[in-house]
Amino acid sequence: MNKNITFIGAGNMAISLIKGLLASGYPTEKLTATSPSADNRQQVSQTLGIHCFEHNAEAIQQADIVVLAVKPQVLAEVCADIEASVVKHKPLVISVAAGVRSEDINRWLGDNCAVVRCMPNTPAMIQTGATGLVANKQVSAEQKSDAENILRAVGVAVWVDSDDDIDTVTALSGSGPAYYFLFMESMQQAAENMGLSESTAKLLTIQTAFGAAKMALESADSCQILRQKVTSPNGTTEQAINSFEANKLPNIVAQAMLAAKNRANQLADELAIANTNKPPASLE
Repeated sequence: MNKNITFIGAGNMAISLIKGLLASGYPTEKLTATSPSADNRQQVSQTLGIHCFEHNAEAIQQADIVVLAVKPQVLAEVCADIEASVVKHKPLVISVAAGVRSEDINRWLGDNCAVVRCMPNTPAMIQTGATGLVANKQVSAEQKSDAENILRAVGVAVWVDSDDDIDTVTALSGSGPAYYFLFMESMQQAAENMGLSESTAKLLTIQTAFGAAKMALESADSCQILRQKVTSPNGTTEQAINSFEANKLPNIVAQAMLAAKNRANQLADELAIANTNKPPASLE
């Protein structure tokens, strides 16, 4: 892939994707971004070596791919600003804005736009992200490959079939890092309460989580099999697992993920309703 890519927005996720692409050898001259902040534009240009525009419509004139990396609350306004250029040049549009359905993005961009909606997560900032993607019917096979290559620059990327699946991805990998942080936080606190120092408890907690994740990623065994291999009959691990099961940990996890998915769906409804009447095509 050697196409012109413009990032609308230059926040953390956009910068992570740009850094990932540059690290993979993508040509600097093929990448541009936008930001309303003069200071941010200067910083992006200096640190990444790419041109950063002030105006979105100007930035996408030569773009083959446009990545929408703005807050969900302003996405409709941004789409109104670039709609005319998108209709004219027909780039692939990739959205990494959480909670906005691809059908709404397509509607805001003139109803005939190739849209890929993505749900990356925060570990993308260190190139270990997990991203779900869904494409609308206007997206070609080549464009799907392009979108996948961009998101793979910051981790793994998996295609799903619908926006509803993206809501599930949101509940799983999008919100998932916070679940693990909470579990790690709880393990560390329990170890401290049993007498370990804060520094020792923290280091052992983090390294244990890292090691378990690395084993799960590299092993051909399922997580269930890996767990069983650690759990000796009548041993210490078995007692802990029995306690988790007695307190219905699987049900707690399932209920938490369903709550996250339901909220993702609710937010998408709210954003769609709030932007039923598109704003004027101007940010001035």
